This record gives sequence, structure tokens and C-alpha cells, in this order.
Amino acid sequence: MKPDPSQQSSFLPDFCGVRMVFVAVLIAELLAIVITLALPAYVTDRVSDLALNSLFIQWIALSCVAMLCITRRYLNALPDYWTATLSYLLVLAVSLIITEIAWWLLFNIWTERGIATVQSHGLFLSRCMGISAIVSALALRYFYIQHQWRRNIESEAESRIQALQSRIRPHFLFNCMNTIASLTRSRPTLAEEAIEDLAEVLRVSLKEAKRLATLNEELSLCRHYLRIESHRLGDRLHTVWDIDRLPGNAQLPALTLQPLIENAIYHGIEPLQEGGTIHISGEYHENVLEIRIDNPLPQQSHVDHHEGNKFAQDNVQQRLSACFGNEARLHTHIADGRYHARITIPYRDEDTDR
Repeated sequence: MKPDPSQQSSFLPDFCGVRMVFVAVLIAELLAIVITLALPAYVTDRVSDLALNSLFIQWIALSCVAMLCITRRYLNALPDYWTATLSYLLVLAVSLIITEIAWWLLFNIWTERGIATVQSHGLFLSRCMGISAIVSALALRYFYIQHQWRRNIESEAESRIQALQSRIRPHFLFNCMNTIASLTRSRPTLAEEAIEDLAEVLRVSLKEAKRLATLNEELSLCRHYLRIESHRLGDRLHTVWDIDRLPGNAQLPALTLQPLIENAIYHGIEPLQEGGTIHISGEYHENVLEIRIDNPLPQQSHVDHHEGNKFAQDNVQQRLSACFGNEARLHTHIADGRYHARITIPYRDEDTDR
């Protein structure tokens, strides 16, 4: 199930999650230790004081987390200013209630020791509320800054991916238009088919970069592209598919495979008078997808061929890195007169948009 967009827009983290509860318990315990160490040097029973402070502070921390978890859906629907204000007031209200309860639970014990007076009640209340006010303000400020930082990182990554994707200008466009023009009179049905295939390729190149494509969508795009080129190259272009073992719902950046197939045709098949065969295969193991594309090379300098491929390969590698970090890679090498490109990407069995 996809998360509620209204919940994603708020700077508040998921207080209902185990990770946030653990963080709250850890911070509360550290605060209890600091307060205990700050007691006067003549206090000898520090273990008892630490246990009492830990119990009290953990009580407040977990109650505040529970309250923010319960009200998170409503708080996230508000602007950040009101979310911060109401969250702060809720934390202070919970702290005040628990502080009063703790005082009256310990009142009889402190009365017997002669330390429970009106003045001591006010001092206890003011100290606890002062600490709660400072700690909660710092925590909410940290959550807001972290949220803004994360949004900036995501925005920069999305802009970078969009810029890289928008730079893809298939150099088959001119040839495709010539092919369509030549088919218009002789074979209008094929011309219409070629126009539809071209429209699909261009549609993908212009779509939102934030959304990842599924492997099925990417392979469908590659078939559209190969069908366009088959009108131009005819029997010189052959393709062998071996992708039955790949999960079709795997996520990858749009236009990841098509530029590599385009390179295989432009630098491999097209210069060969007899044409050649492009092999497209893949394997899936240990939550990693491996997709391979290889094509024959003409009898010329391998260095020139590599330089001709450099832009598309760098583009694909940068977009893979922007989406998956170091988990995804593009590897290329030349062996047995063929150029081999291999993509490895992580596979998560879920249908999510980025």
C-alpha cells in the first residue's frame, strides 16, 4: 500500500515506527544520565536517583511519542507552522500532566522526608517543564531541519535525473523520419506503425523522471525502438531475447536499456554490411538483476567505438547512481569481436513510484 501523500509532506517522522520509539527511549535515557550526573557531589545514592529519573523521563518520552503517533494524521494535514506549534503544545501538555501525576504519587514519600512543600512543588514543576520545553523545542527543530535537508537532496536528485533524461536525444530520429516518409506512399500501414512507435519512444523520454519504470515497460519501449529500426535496416538487424527469468515488476530508470540498444545498432550493426545479431539476456539471483546486451563490432578501432558509446553509457551510469547509489552499475567490455554491456540493479519485490 502506498503511503498517504499528506503524511509524506510533514516534517514529523513516523512516531508509530519501532525505530522512532527506540530513538526516543535512547535519548530519554541519555537525558536521565546527564541529569543524574548533574546532581551535587554529596549525593551518594546515584543508582537510585538514576533509576527514578529514568522511570520518570521514559514515562514522559513514551507518552509524548504515543500522543504524536495518535495525532500524526491530523497534524500532517496542517501547514508546517501549525504542525510545529500544536506538536510543541501537545508535548508540553503531556509533560505537565505526567509531572503532576508523578508529584502526587510521590507526595506521601516526600512528606515523610519533609521535602514536600508548596515551594518544592512549584520548583519540581518548573524544573520538569523547563527541561521538557527545551528538549522538545530542540527535537522539533532537528526534525524540521532534517526534513528540509532531505527534501533538498531529493529535489536535487530529481532535477539531476530529469536533466540527464532530457538530454537523451536519439540520433535515430532523423533516420526514422526518412523511413516514415519513404513508407508513407508505398506502405502506409507500416508508416503509421512507425509513427506510433516513435511517439512511444519520445513520450518516455519526456515523462517525469521521478517515477521509475518497470522492467516490462522498459522492454516494451525497446521493442518499439527495434521495430522502428527494423523498417530501416531490414534483414540486417536480428535480435535474440533471453529474458524469461527476469521479474517484470523490477524497477529501473526509464530509458536505461534503449540507449544501450541504440548504441549496439549505431556502432555495431549499422556499419556492418551484412548486419548482425543483438543478444539481450538477463538473470536474477539474490535480489540482484543482471541484464546483458552484446553486439558484433566492425573491423575498426575498438577505441573509436568506445568513445562513440561514452555519452550514452555515462548518462545511463549517472542515472543508475542517482536512483540506486552504489547498488547499481554498468559494466562494459570487448570480447571475441563483440561489445558487451552489463547492468546490475537491486530488485525489491514491491510496486513503488519514486
